[in-house]
Amino acid sequence: MPTIAVDANGADLGAREVALGAADAGVPVLLFGPAGEIGDVPDHISVVDAPVSIAKEGDPARAARSTPEASIVRAARAVADGEADALVSAGSTGAALAAGLFQIRRARGIHRPALALPVPVPGNPVTLVDVGANVEVRSEHLVQFAFMGAALAHAVLGVERPRVGLLSNGEEAVKGTPLVQEAHAALRDRDTPLFEFVGNVEGNHVTTGVADVIVTDGFTGNVALKLMEGVSQTMLGAVRDVAMSSTRSKLGGLLLKPALRGFRDELDPERPGGAYLLGLRRLGVVPHGRFTRRGFASAIRQAARGAEEDVVGRTHAALEAAGALRRAPEAASEPPATVPGT
Repeated sequence: MPTIAVDANGADLGAREVALGAADAGVPVLLFGPAGEIGDVPDHISVVDAPVSIAKEGDPARAARSTPEASIVRAARAVADGEADALVSAGSTGAALAAGLFQIRRARGIHRPALALPVPVPGNPVTLVDVGANVEVRSEHLVQFAFMGAALAHAVLGVERPRVGLLSNGEEAVKGTPLVQEAHAALRDRDTPLFEFVGNVEGNHVTTGVADVIVTDGFTGNVALKLMEGVSQTMLGAVRDVAMSSTRSKLGGLLLKPALRGFRDELDPERPGGAYLLGLRRLGVVPHGRFTRRGFASAIRQAARGAEEDVVGRTHAALEAAGALRRAPEAASEPPATVPGT
């Protein structure tokens, strides 16, 4: 069974909550964090005392380079050295991305790592790639994101042959920015058994089930994700307020409570385990810092499953077969992958 390196620093509820999630996950874990706060753990967890955190640093790339004793850096190094098979970080996305790039490093031929997030849409789950790692991209980057997202959807999420779409402002191939049009042409001309390219997907169709994986740049993907999160939270709050607005509404709410609880569970962002950091030599998973033990347990289990199913190796093989790997060093003017601050 794969061993997962987990950074316990940076979680809103503290390192102990991450430790409880690791205990629930039931897979071998190397847990990096303040040993005194983590406390007692079951036998399948090995605690590495690493109290230094860079989760709140404003410049995570600089912090990851200059703070080798930081818990996230030590966890990433354990993966790079073969002591663990995948990385889970409970802290900031920026710190995880920076530590992953500097320690685990990009997989051969990959232009950019990307963050892929399975969005729990009831009846129509969809994976967005990228949701924040790369503000500026080129068309060949989007092509690789498509392969990475499809490999994740197949190996970890169980989608037999994922349908991949490209986020745009119209379904026609001529719609979108020149970048989107170029990526559309490149994906349309690919013949791969890994996924089916379904063309452009408009924003109002992201949640309707027309695609299993939707590809975009990190800026657009992050904005789209935050918008969906905000709308869902507002709607759930509005439903709760209406259900409590009168005695009759409260009675009706009691009748609907079991069904609404199931609906809420379907929307639960902790269930998928967080965003997957793809494109490195090993898999990474970045759960949200506000997660409870349930979300951290899910993140650790999903990382173990991804390592066991060899998401990284399968992605690389598919990219190589399609001729989509980077063949030569990129120009010096190439903008680097964005390292987000949170």
